[in-house]
Amino acid sequence: MTMQLPFAPTRVAVSTDTSFDAFYRAESDGLYRALTVALGNVDLAREATDEGFVRAYQHWRKISRYDNPAGWVYRVSLNWARSRRRKTKREVITDDIQQVAAGISSDPALIDAVQQLPIEFRSVVVLRYLMQWSTAEVAEALGVPSGTVKSRLSRALDQLRDALGEEG
Repeated sequence: MTMQLPFAPTRVAVSTDTSFDAFYRAESDGLYRALTVALGNVDLAREATDEGFVRAYQHWRKISRYDNPAGWVYRVSLNWARSRRRKTKREVITDDIQQVAAGISSDPALIDAVQQLPIEFRSVVVLRYLMQWSTAEVAEALGVPSGTVKSRLSRALDQLRDALGEEG
């Protein structure tokens, strides 16, 4: 039995226009939502998303030629946020995450269960189900092999089933 996560699809295809504006309009909201769920902090996710897009803009000529430029922005944003957390030595999880996550799932228990996952597992769940990226796209974005993505996803889904009291 496959566990179905009720994430609403948010992926929007980038138009053939390779301008940064078109890319930003197509991807910024989805990446912000994904980072909010992955990081568990609305403010940190907003800052990380902004930082990722600023860096993408600075290197747009190169980034625009990537197969998945949104994956590059996600990875840069996530790395920036994790570095920021280490520097500040604090993690503030706000109730605002439920508001942002409401557009993703109407089940607060699912959002809470996802928040309990380690960040490595949260990231693969968010990118695979929220962003609806392929295993290869997730692997590229996180800089890990596809097998690692599959393993993390399997372990994450097992933990979510346990947390939600579902049988495999």
